[in-house]
Amino acid sequence: MADVTTSPRRGRVVPAILAGLLLAGCGSEPDRPAATPPASTPPAPSGAAGADPAARAAQLVATLGDEDLVGQVLMPYAYGSAADNVSAGSAAGNRKLAGVDTPAQMIAKYRLGGLILVGFSADDPTGGNQATTNVDNPTQVRDLTTGLQTAARKLAAGSVPLLVGTDQEYGVVTRIKDGVTQLPSGMAFGAAGDPALTEKAWRAAGSELAALGVNVDFAPDADVLRAQSTVIGSRSYGADPKNVAAQVGGAVRGLQGAGVAATLKHFPGHGDTAADSHQDLPVLKQSRATLDRNDLPPFKSGIDAGAWLVMSGHLDTRAVDAGTPATFSHKVITDVLRKQLGFSGVVVTDGMNMAPAQKWPAGEAAVRALKAGNDLLLMPPNVGKAYDGLLAGLRDGSLPRDRLVEAATHVLTLKFRLAGHPAPAMSTLGSAPNKAAVQQVSAAAVTQLRGPCTALPGPVTVTSSNGRQHTRDLLTRALRAAGVQVVGSGGRVVHLIGYGDGAGDLSADAAVTVAMDTPYLLAKAKSERLLATYSSTESSMAALAAVLAGKAKPTGRAPVPVSGLPATSCGG
Repeated sequence: MADVTTSPRRGRVVPAILAGLLLAGCGSEPDRPAATPPASTPPAPSGAAGADPAARAAQLVATLGDEDLVGQVLMPYAYGSAADNVSAGSAAGNRKLAGVDTPAQMIAKYRLGGLILVGFSADDPTGGNQATTNVDNPTQVRDLTTGLQTAARKLAAGSVPLLVGTDQEYGVVTRIKDGVTQLPSGMAFGAAGDPALTEKAWRAAGSELAALGVNVDFAPDADVLRAQSTVIGSRSYGADPKNVAAQVGGAVRGLQGAGVAATLKHFPGHGDTAADSHQDLPVLKQSRATLDRNDLPPFKSGIDAGAWLVMSGHLDTRAVDAGTPATFSHKVITDVLRKQLGFSGVVVTDGMNMAPAQKWPAGEAAVRALKAGNDLLLMPPNVGKAYDGLLAGLRDGSLPRDRLVEAATHVLTLKFRLAGHPAPAMSTLGSAPNKAAVQQVSAAAVTQLRGPCTALPGPVTVTSSNGRQHTRDLLTRALRAAGVQVVGSGGRVVHLIGYGDGAGDLSADAAVTVAMDTPYLLAKAKSERLLATYSSTESSMAALAAVLAGKAKPTGRAPVPVSGLPATSCGG
């Protein structure tokens, strides 16, 4: 490993690559009013570069040495809830991962371009590669991100912000829960079917992430759900490419309108396989024509909306490059995503600590991913080995310098864009307008697939599968607030089912069965009345209560087909 305390060796920048980036830019950007750069951002360079983010990035890249260029394309996780002060256990985890004690030391040693915040979440299908958690409450997250930025400002590329990302999809994949406004799942947005509401809700979510110091969200999920997949499931907006595309575009505009970079995932589409890419290499068997017709439209919609990142998936796309995970496929990343769809922003890998990416040693995997066309390597299983592998590849010629320069320029272009968006005040968290925007979507999502479209006669007893006491309490309070009598037993049973449930979790006594995740299991329920909220948030339970009380109509439509049931039994 290079001694990072020495002066960096200046990289031999390839003029053709930089000239191309100066002319073409690095990703589409929606029109918005010009923002005044914060004090920490240097003034725009004079001359041809002007204030254009791509031009400023190219100028900065020309001053960076090999170690700095390599560091800019790495985005690992770190142990610890603070940048400089961590527990003994977190220090041990960081030493194993990167040979340092703290996140701030990791940034300094490897000159990192970014860091991802990770966290455990109940019913989370992505939990397998979340080795730690460093999100607890809003104050802690804000202090952590402030400390990370302080560390990053000491780097050669410290004139632009560190990329601080997290997987805040909402629904089953939600890293930051306490103290922030909770959106429903992607599938709930698909059921509501209103891109304007989607944009409004995601703008609210983006404002809260920005207030916390998170400037990259690994969302929205652009997968079109065709298989009954547990790893994608309600993370998807649905089964219809046109509907999913509209929702993805709305989410991108909302997030980036709040100054948070959106990420389309998992390219070229994880929705047509039930396999889990955290554990194995899913195979996409559809033809190229089917891929173009069904899977790619949401990605094209997100790109047209100005998405700044696309995440490559660990997926064997047989119609394009059989046997090679898309993350490592030049044909998928460069030929399809870059050339066919015209994306010129940052391509970020899915977790490099997931099983398909660990087919090769960390250093070799990093070189392969970068050569395929990725710009940012997420969650390498060993930061030092990934860093050393990229440096070795650069110096022995196996990693072309112009590809590294191009990748680093893409990353820094994104950073210059983000530098023009100052963080909102913490008071935006849980604000009344944000809650109202989310409540609108949750109410529009409630779907009835069978039964009378009238109030449920009381008294009511709320039950659920697998405990879920918190959710039962939310619904009970909401029902009572809506004027419905709720009793501990003996009433008409409203039974809640959720993530991971099967036929054995249904209740034969239920007058109403409610799906709080995908609605597929409703096909086996015997209840007179079947409803879906697709989420178990407070706003979703309030919306459900309003329907059961007869104070609102269930206007949502199931965004995926449910065997033997209509998309709605209440019109609309």
